[in-house]
Amino acid sequence: MPASDLIKSKSKVTDHAQKPRKETSMKKPVAPPFSDKAVKEKTGKTWSKWFAILDKAGARTMKHSEIAAYLYEKKKVPGWWCQMVAVAYERARGLRKTHETTTGYSISRSKTLDVPIKTLFAAFSDIKKRAQWLPRNSIVIRTATPTKSMRIGWSDKKTIVAVNFYEKGSGKSQVVVQHDKLPDATHAKQMKEYWGKRLDLLCTILSP
Repeated sequence: MPASDLIKSKSKVTDHAQKPRKETSMKKPVAPPFSDKAVKEKTGKTWSKWFAILDKAGARTMKHSEIAAYLYEKKKVPGWWCQMVAVAYERARGLRKTHETTTGYSISRSKTLDVPIKTLFAAFSDIKKRAQWLPRNSIVIRTATPTKSMRIGWSDKKTIVAVNFYEKGSGKSQVVVQHDKLPDATHAKQMKEYWGKRLDLLCTILSP
């Protein structure tokens, strides 16, 4: 998300002498969508560090836009990641339902495979290779950075898939798939199961 979208309206993010946001009925906190290693690599801190910082800043009483703005402006977190850290915090503190985001619902799945990162990236970027495990004919790769990431327009013309790739050493690599803008919790559950099965098949195909 462009940084400008985070700060369209200037609002104070240091004065939060207001009632805490109503917590959801979740029985337990929702785990962050990415590992500590991944978030630290991109933002400089682990989830627990960010959650402690946001607690101290009074984020329990902030709106989502205020949390994101605080992370972006005060802590210099990159645009996409300040949104992700804000959402993960809200879920962990019971301020947001499972998979719920500001633009619908979002799910993620990850898989670590015993293949070089170039091989894993090609399984997504090459049409013929992708068709072996992902039977979708009308998806569109909008942007791609070789062996790093890609953004995919999904076949429903409404939802977006973000894919990130990470080297794990010794010929291993990891892929993290995040499907955004899903309309409701039911679709989120369905797509989480779908991506789990797709990545399992991919692992079978690429296994030595």
